[in-house]
Amino acid sequence: MSTLFLRTLRDDPADAEVPSHKLLVRAGYIRRVAPGIYSWLPLGMAVLANVERIVREEMNGIGAQEVHFPALIPRDIFEASGRWADYGDGLFRLKDRKDADYLLGPTHEELFTLLVKGEYSSYKDYPLALYQIQTKYRDEARPRAGILRGREFIMKDSYSFDLSHEGLETAYQAHRDAYERIFTRLGFDYRIVFAVSGAMGGSASEEFLAPTPSGEDTFVQCTNCDYAANTEAVEIAAPAATSPEDHPAQQVLDTPETPTIDTLVERLNTLGLGTFTAADTLKNVVLRTHAPGSDGWELLVVGVPGDREVDLKRLGGQLEPTIVEQAGPEDLAKYPALVKGYIGPQILAEAKIRYLVDPLVVEGSTWVTGANVADKHAAFVVRGRDFTPDGEIGAVEIRDGDLCSRCGSPLVIARGIELGHVFQLGEKYAKVFGLTALGPEGKPVTVTMGSYGVGITRAVAALAEQTYDEKGLCWPVGIGPADVHVVAASKDAEIIAAADSLSQEIEAAGVRVLFDDRRSVSPGVKFKDAELIGVPTIVVVGKGLAEGVVEVKDRRTDERRDVAVADAVSAVLAATALPKTAG
Repeated sequence: MSTLFLRTLRDDPADAEVPSHKLLVRAGYIRRVAPGIYSWLPLGMAVLANVERIVREEMNGIGAQEVHFPALIPRDIFEASGRWADYGDGLFRLKDRKDADYLLGPTHEELFTLLVKGEYSSYKDYPLALYQIQTKYRDEARPRAGILRGREFIMKDSYSFDLSHEGLETAYQAHRDAYERIFTRLGFDYRIVFAVSGAMGGSASEEFLAPTPSGEDTFVQCTNCDYAANTEAVEIAAPAATSPEDHPAQQVLDTPETPTIDTLVERLNTLGLGTFTAADTLKNVVLRTHAPGSDGWELLVVGVPGDREVDLKRLGGQLEPTIVEQAGPEDLAKYPALVKGYIGPQILAEAKIRYLVDPLVVEGSTWVTGANVADKHAAFVVRGRDFTPDGEIGAVEIRDGDLCSRCGSPLVIARGIELGHVFQLGEKYAKVFGLTALGPEGKPVTVTMGSYGVGITRAVAALAEQTYDEKGLCWPVGIGPADVHVVAASKDAEIIAAADSLSQEIEAAGVRVLFDDRRSVSPGVKFKDAELIGVPTIVVVGKGLAEGVVEVKDRRTDERRDVAVADAVSAVLAATALPKTAG
């Protein structure tokens, strides 16, 4: 450490919001260059290398082969796939000296597809899996949380190429299994949750999340079965459908000055029709959508029970790449039939306005909703009799206690950090770029693809979030910048020499050592630095040397024990035993 390029900090950086950001900066792993852009110092590079090594071992273990693509991509490639427009402001766009358009790659489906198209042409060439570990660029509107949400970051992205859906399912499962091994070996507590594919396209989609209070992703998990999903993809149990005919006729009510659900319920309970709650009302929220390549915005009305709010993020995830946002007065002005505060679904089909309902609004359910006339609502408005939606979409904000669609038990909401994502892309990119193989009968077969990502830099921060304590970082075995941190707890030459000798013996046994040999630093500062840096095993060579012992400390549990110098190497080997490798 006397020559290591390292400076630890006593105070948290002013812009740090989450523990991993604070500690990675304070412990000298990263340094901020600009919002969402960080330099990696030697300690950080060592952890990154460990993450990359494990990812490579497991990807190679399933037969995937490593390639590397440029970050700088010509516009026409993303134009062909439609993502030059779909990504919107999320792309870093630039021009070269000849005024040609380029972008910094946020992901590389297009280049993988074109590479395989250029090299392979026969069914005999498949199946195939390729991967890369490379820097990606996304122009985040609000980069935050240090390296958890940056504008420049390192990812492993892999792609499978098969000639049938059965082949894709096999490749998908192989990647999914490899991801379980990767995140287990990295020391994560993680969950596999159902997800939506979004701008990536495709069908089956799952995320690997690390539960932590600082996570940006919200997910739900069942309290009884193993069902888990992010809030964009979650399905909650809905009431059973009933016959639309088993209800009284629709009845228009005089409800002046009731533009909100609360005022409506208060009024309803004065009319002698029974007792009503917000859950008996149907709230119709007017949104607007903009699909890629379309000329303008279109209205969309979404119906949800009146005691629930619409989750725009959840809606947006399911409709992506279509943009969805709240409609404004100028949008409503184009449709005089929509009376603000009194909108009902009865006239939406005639007005040619798309209408979707949350699955909680089941067939045969009866509601109090707007009558499309100022100061009027309608009771006993029945789905399937008085209105028929254009479809269903999960739209309500999920809350604790919603019921699992699998077993009916309560769901609980948790927060997590996305570690990886697996997609069955299908033929989307193969069709765009004409990726086919000549089949055994001499006819072309369209290749079907899978896409699988792991956030490498994000994994470092997520591990820090899950394992830190009040003293600093606390890496799992095999992931930190070293396996053992030897501290010479004295300026005495004999103690420093003994610590140096022990360090060399440990290193000769195949264990990575960080040796604090600094003579100008007090033992107290050395101990604090060791705790901050977070190497999982700390060996202190100090006053106990006179009695022939050194102290071995488990950084994760704070357990300390004195070990005879002669037994120190074997004690360290036992403490730093690594998880089994792939295969």
